[in-house]
Amino acid sequence: MNSAVVSPPVSQSAADHVRATLALGLPLIGSHVAQFGLHVTDTIMLGWYGVVPLAAGVLGASSFFVMFILGSGFAKAVMPMVANAQAQGDEVQVRRVARMGLWLSILFGVLIFPVFWSSEAILLALGQAEDVAALGQEYLRIAGFGMIPALLVMVLKSYLSALERTQVVLWITVAAVPLNAAINWALIFGNWGAPELGVAGAAIATVVIQIVSLGLLCLYAALLPSLRRYQLFIRFWRPDWGAFASVFRLGWPMGLTGLAESGLFQASALMMGWIGTVELAAHGIALEITALAFMVHVGLSNAVTVRTGRFAGARDYDAMRLGAKVAIGLSLAVAGLTMVIFLSFPEPLISLFLDPAEPARGTILAVGAALLACAALFQLADSMQVMALGLLAGVQDTRGPMIYAAISYWLIGMPASYILAFPLGFGAVGLWLGLVVGLACAAVSLMARFWARLPAAV
Repeated sequence: MNSAVVSPPVSQSAADHVRATLALGLPLIGSHVAQFGLHVTDTIMLGWYGVVPLAAGVLGASSFFVMFILGSGFAKAVMPMVANAQAQGDEVQVRRVARMGLWLSILFGVLIFPVFWSSEAILLALGQAEDVAALGQEYLRIAGFGMIPALLVMVLKSYLSALERTQVVLWITVAAVPLNAAINWALIFGNWGAPELGVAGAAIATVVIQIVSLGLLCLYAALLPSLRRYQLFIRFWRPDWGAFASVFRLGWPMGLTGLAESGLFQASALMMGWIGTVELAAHGIALEITALAFMVHVGLSNAVTVRTGRFAGARDYDAMRLGAKVAIGLSLAVAGLTMVIFLSFPEPLISLFLDPAEPARGTILAVGAALLACAALFQLADSMQVMALGLLAGVQDTRGPMIYAAISYWLIGMPASYILAFPLGFGAVGLWLGLVVGLACAAVSLMARFWARLPAAV
């Protein structure tokens, strides 16, 4: 076993931190945007196929995503743990952590599959229409086979990102977008001699993309000369219960934290449906636009997790503080630019998602513009909460943040949304203002925790 050697601190200026953060973060941002492009492609092409298949596909994909977020906590845990071990020169620990992250992801995928197989009864119990629930189960029974490869891809992305191999993550994700569109075109519509499978075709395309991405990442991780020394797949079947427990302890709170946030937005969609169909349509469009902007902050958050994990491993607290300030400044700059765009061009942005002949176009544009104004308000809060989570993950502090997030989103944000939307009568705008309240509480509490606990958290 290699002995752990802590790297000596290296003095870095703010400009050095900017360059290093962007060098690591920009490919991650690009990969998140490309991943979002996969979702948009599926939505658009199912929309061309039919309204019921679109509803079933969106319902199935969102259900899959909720379970994926829960299971991805183990993959997220791999990133700071590998970065920390690498900074200490402990190649054995790098392999142990990444390998057990893969094990936990496989275990989660096996355990969750019966939920997908029996999903029609669950969807019906949640009040979905019978035809949509039946098609949703058809989607999920196929997509469920993709949960394990999807989570393994996430682990390998975290492993490679922690080792600052982000370019391959970007290019594989970018290449997946046109491949996904081509398979969708063939299998949803029955083009090029393929069978017309509708929703099932979209699910098959998704599974194929996940398997291909996994294969490419495995080949890269196993064969790249500079990565061979980690021997990630050598004797893969051998258990390492100490590392298994460590990844589990750090990862399950991260999964629940992600579930709390995604669940907040899922619940907001349900409440928006109580207000009206037009408002729900505007909500969906505004959420797509804000989610795309959010991908930038997620990429920067991933970068700051890796860098903070490195500084923690090297015990370089001064660099950690300056690096955190620089990353926060970059995220705030992006948030400021996004605010300007949302406030200046709301209708052109919303129009991209609307048929010019849509009878409710004018109403959707008006409601959507108001929601984007609210989204401009929560840009600062949303960027800061995800950056705080990235910083705290870097110092392997996840249980406290899980509690803070749950309180902020569900005990503060969700009641605020309901009260502002219904008893106080602000409707759709009130619902989104409640989201602002919840995100702001998360941002303030999580940032305060990082800065207060910085010396003790490492």
